[in-house]
Amino acid sequence: MYGTSEAVVGDLSQELDLRPKLFLATKVWTSGKEDGIRQMNQSFRKMKTDKMDLMQVHNLVDVHTHLETLRNWKGEGKVKYIGITHYMPSVYPEMIQLVKKEKLDFIQFCYNIRTREAEKELLPLAKDKGVAVLINRPFEEGNLFYQVKGHALPAWAGEYEINSWAQFFLKFILSHPAVTCAIPGTSQALHMQENIEAATGKLPDEKGRERMAQYFGSL
Repeated sequence: MYGTSEAVVGDLSQELDLRPKLFLATKVWTSGKEDGIRQMNQSFRKMKTDKMDLMQVHNLVDVHTHLETLRNWKGEGKVKYIGITHYMPSVYPEMIQLVKKEKLDFIQFCYNIRTREAEKELLPLAKDKGVAVLINRPFEEGNLFYQVKGHALPAWAGEYEINSWAQFFLKFILSHPAVTCAIPGTSQALHMQENIEAATGKLPDEKGRERMAQYFGSL
């Protein structure tokens, strides 16, 4: 699904001796128990590790089958954490039920300054259950940048050490008390550095978050 990404991570982490510093996460995305085991073991080989920090069932494909395997692997110490992912808000109800019924460590879903449905139930539930939250599509595949194109950051963005729209969008997400991590994708080193800087400095409180949302909505 992500081309050679797993192999690149494995090669570089081994070459640079970085494995102890990394949190390795990947996904299983197939149907059937044996195919799931085969695919996950392939990820282990590509990433050159005998223990995965996080293995997730992607898009809930055959989710109960793979969660059974992953629970066993977690008991054996092969994976540290297990979780589920999806990117469509229409699937939140199913994810909510899984969080309520299964012992999950992580959930991953879409949430950003424009797509905020998760605030109603999914994010509060995760916080209540102690489930870590990964946020995908923080920029809506780049569409958020089209809305702000030609517009300057508000002067008060400096209060939160925000120097770019990417940091504006990421700090809105990271400041939610239920969010553990946001995962923006980029192939450009400068954008990666800019994104990383969103993890430093002051974050807005709830009043500040609403101020950010209102400003974005006015553009």
